[in-house]
Amino acid sequence: MTSRIGLRPLAERFEHLVAVIGGQRFLKMESLNNDIPFFICDYRATEAVEMARLQKQLINRLGQNGVRVLEINLYDLSIDLLKRREGSDKRSMWDQVVDEESSWSKEGLLELLQNVLDPREHLIPEIAKQIHETPHDVLFLTGIGEVFPYLRSHNILNNLQSTAKERPTVMFFPGGYQHSLEQGTSLNLFDQLHDDKYYRAFNIFDIQV
Repeated sequence: MTSRIGLRPLAERFEHLVAVIGGQRFLKMESLNNDIPFFICDYRATEAVEMARLQKQLINRLGQNGVRVLEINLYDLSIDLLKRREGSDKRSMWDQVVDEESSWSKEGLLELLQNVLDPREHLIPEIAKQIHETPHDVLFLTGIGEVFPYLRSHNILNNLQSTAKERPTVMFFPGGYQHSLEQGTSLNLFDQLHDDKYYRAFNIFDIQV
């Protein structure tokens, strides 16, 4: 079942996000009953451009209210990791991908990216470094749609559980975050790709102000 607030116009959803994320109950992670402080902000895939603009406005608005946001864009982080990783011919993995992508099969490219950007071995340690080095009150994870299929949302969340637990984390997700008693909880990327794995996260539009 999709949150009613999540179906409202973006302007109304924006005000809800400002009120919830800027509230002390949210920032102090109260009423979680020892659950992990992960929250999903889902939106329609067709709203991607508008949502990118809204995210910047949200960070600015929260900052004006004294709430520090650490935004980690997974697409930008992936490129940075590829540029820093040296390949077999001494070039960066990024240069190799750019120069040779057309000669690789889709399967080969996917395997390479999944290995270089493995969440447990590479991605999460880098996120942990930024978390520890940057003072913040809440973590925003963006760029989810751009890193599919070599990075999957459930893998990121599962591996992040032991790292991002001192502050709330909000993942901006292009698709639906649905709940049902029969099927549990699932993230449906682009409202097309159904994944029935269980997620220990809350839909932020279900959080009361």
